[in-house]
Amino acid sequence: MSAPPLKGTRVIELAGLAPGPFAGLLLADYGASVLRIDRPKAISGDQLTRNKSSITLDLRDAKSKDVLLRLLPNADVLIDPFRPGVLERLGLSPTEVLLKHNPRLIVARMTGFRRDGKYKDMAGHDINYIAVSGVLSMLGRAGDKPFAPGNILGDFAGGGAMCFMGIVLALIARTHTGRGQVVEANMVDGSAYLATMPRLARQTPAWDGPRGENLLDSGCPYYDTYETKDCGKYFAVGALEPQFYAALLRGLELDPKKIPAREDRDNWPALREIFTRRFKEKTRAEWEVVFDGTDACATPVLEQSELEAAGYDQRPAVHLSQTPAHPFKADEGGWTGGGLMPGDGGEDTLRSWVGWEVNKDFSVRKDGALVSPDGRAKL
Repeated sequence: MSAPPLKGTRVIELAGLAPGPFAGLLLADYGASVLRIDRPKAISGDQLTRNKSSITLDLRDAKSKDVLLRLLPNADVLIDPFRPGVLERLGLSPTEVLLKHNPRLIVARMTGFRRDGKYKDMAGHDINYIAVSGVLSMLGRAGDKPFAPGNILGDFAGGGAMCFMGIVLALIARTHTGRGQVVEANMVDGSAYLATMPRLARQTPAWDGPRGENLLDSGCPYYDTYETKDCGKYFAVGALEPQFYAALLRGLELDPKKIPAREDRDNWPALREIFTRRFKEKTRAEWEVVFDGTDACATPVLEQSELEAAGYDQRPAVHLSQTPAHPFKADEGGWTGGGLMPGDGGEDTLRSWVGWEVNKDFSVRKDGALVSPDGRAKL
């Protein structure tokens, strides 16, 4: 079996919140060796730790920061999850310090807001980033306030996954130039880019109405969810094409000649009422029997607890036939997640990367932070 595609790639991940660790997780899942840098006395609540290891450094202390600088020539990627200016205040400017220690290093900088403009110095979270990107205004039911879908769209899709893409692009570029570079990613531009299709579709009948009144944003009765007889359970319907819609009506035992025509949007409220009543007549399991194996585009809305109980396997986001990624295992985070505490496995990684040994190449302070043993900061 071939090695994973990123095997041999060494990544230093400065500990942060969701998007940075998610970029590191994607790299680790595809074979990179990811070493997380935790703060002294940190209590890790990070669940995105699969296939990673950790050491503790006090980057405000020159002796401890020296350990990081000595590691840089052996690293391929450094993930910076901090707000603008934090690395510079720590004396770790990407261009003035990090890339001078290793010109082949890729410094991936992940921020929420853009690094310029009105919001650059403000704190925020996923909901704020997708709000100013224009994406949040598209999400939600008609007549209701905008609805934020957890922190999936900003933190993970527009943030961590986009940062991962930037790192991979920089790795490809390095094969041609021989040099690293700074990768700038932010959740405003990332989430806005993901919304390319609905933004462009505003010029077409598919998405030219207010929020919640369009084909794919809960406005359409044949692209929506419906509660079943067992309250709290739901079925998802996406029967857009005529042939799929016909299969849906057959499953629902509805005569297309006796219900309003779907082509007229004025009929959508009446159709929704018909579908709502019909789905309430059977349990979700009963509707599964009706629709499984058909082209009605009707499926159960499965809950995470159900998937876990059924032993549903998490798989890599994409499958590479010649260079497969690590297999997922439940105890490695496929469903349960977490488990990596500050310092876990880090000494083994240092030994693997550079052959370092404790009390020879580094020492450990009482608070767990690693420092250069001779106490001289090579800044």
